[in-house]
Amino acid sequence: MTAPALPRPRRKATAASAASASASASASEDSKPLQAPHGGSRLRALDGLRLVAALMVALYHYGGRDGDVSRAWGTSPRHEFPTLSGAFAYGCLGVEIFFVISGFVICMSGWGRPLRSFFASRAARLYPAYWAAILLVTVAFALPGAGYKTVSFSDTLVNMTMLQQPVGAQRVLGVCWTLWAELRFYALFALCVVLPGATRRRVVMFCAMWTLATVVTTASHVEFLRVVVMPEYSAYFIGGIGLYLVHRFGHDLLHWGIVAVSFLVGQHYAVAGLWHVPNPHFFSYRSPYVIVAVVALGYAAVAAVALGGLGRPNWHWLTVAGALTYPFYLVHEHLGWLVIGTLHRHLGVPAYGTLGLTIALMLGLAWLLHRYVERRLTPLLRRSLDPRTSPGPGTAPDKGTSPGPGTSLDPAGARRR
Repeated sequence: MTAPALPRPRRKATAASAASASASASASEDSKPLQAPHGGSRLRALDGLRLVAALMVALYHYGGRDGDVSRAWGTSPRHEFPTLSGAFAYGCLGVEIFFVISGFVICMSGWGRPLRSFFASRAARLYPAYWAAILLVTVAFALPGAGYKTVSFSDTLVNMTMLQQPVGAQRVLGVCWTLWAELRFYALFALCVVLPGATRRRVVMFCAMWTLATVVTTASHVEFLRVVVMPEYSAYFIGGIGLYLVHRFGHDLLHWGIVAVSFLVGQHYAVAGLWHVPNPHFFSYRSPYVIVAVVALGYAAVAAVALGGLGRPNWHWLTVAGALTYPFYLVHEHLGWLVIGTLHRHLGVPAYGTLGLTIALMLGLAWLLHRYVERRLTPLLRRSLDPRTSPGPGTAPDKGTSPGPGTSLDPAGARRR
C-alpha cells in the first residue's frame, strides 16, 4: 500500500520575494482603476460646475466690465445694473474654477492612455467647435451694421491654429487666451506624465516640480520660463490634479498637501491680478477677501465632486449642460454683443430681460454647435488622428475642458477681459 503524501512544508519568503511583492503592490496601487460608485454621477456634477463657471464668465462679460460691451448696451453696464454690476465683476474668477476642473479632468483622461490617443482626444475635443466659432464671429462682424471690426484675413487664418497669441496676431475670440494656457498645460502633462506613463508617484512629482518652477519663474522674471511655466495659472491646474489624486486614491496627506499649497499660491495670483485700491474712476472694486472666498468655493466644489459629496445630483440634464459649456463659452462674448445691441438698443427690451434672453440665445446656439458640429466632427477627427479609436455614434464621453474669459487691460491694469 502506498503511503499518503505528506504536505510540503511552507518555505519562508526571502527578502527578494518580499521586496518584489512590495513593489508589485505599490505598482498596483499606482495604477488601480478609477472608482465611480455613483454610476458616473460625479462627472455629471462636474459638468454642472462647468456650466456654473461658464455663466459666471458670461455675467462678467455682459455686466461686470466696460469696453466693447458698453457699446452694445449704449452705456456702461454700471448704469444698466447699478446693484449687481459689482457682483458680476467677480465672474471673471470662473476662469480659475475652469482651470481647477481642467487639472482634474486632464489627469483623469490621460491616465493609462497612449500619447497619440491623448493628443487625438484633446485636439478632437477643442478644435471643431472652435473653428465653427471663429467662422461665426468673423461672418457676423462682417455684416453691414454690425458695428464691430473683423481682424485681417491673415490673422483670421492664424486664429484657426489656436496659436495666434504667441505669434502676435489679433484674436478673433477674446476668450481664446485661455485656450493658449490649456494647450501649454496639455503639452507639459503629456511630456511629463502621459509619455512615460501615469503613476501616482510620477504625478505627485510633476505637481511638486511645477509648483517649484512657478515660484522660481516669478522670482527670476525670465520671459521664456514665464511662457512655459505659466505662474499666474499653474496653481489651479495643479490643484485640480491633486483633487483627482484624492478622487482616485483616497485621503492622503500628500494629496491634500498638493491641493492646499496650490490654493495658497493660486489665491495670491488671483488677488494680485484683480485687486486695486478703491478708485471711483475704475469700473469696479473687488475686495481681496471676496476674491479669496470665490477661489476657495471653486476648490471646495471640485473637492466635493472628488469626494463624492455631489454624487446625488445624477440628472441627465447635467451631462447636456456640460456638453454645451464649451461652445457656449466660445461664442457668448462677441456674438452676445450683437444680441445685446439688437434687443436693448433697437427693440427696447429692458436690461435684465436682455441679459436673460442673451444667455438663453447663446445656450441655444451652443446646442446647435454641439449637435451639428461637435457630435459629427469630433469622432471623425479623433479617428483620423488615432485610427485605433473605435467608431461610435456621437461624441465620446470625453470630458473636455472649458477655458475661461479673454484678457485685456482693464482700468485696474489687470490682465482680464
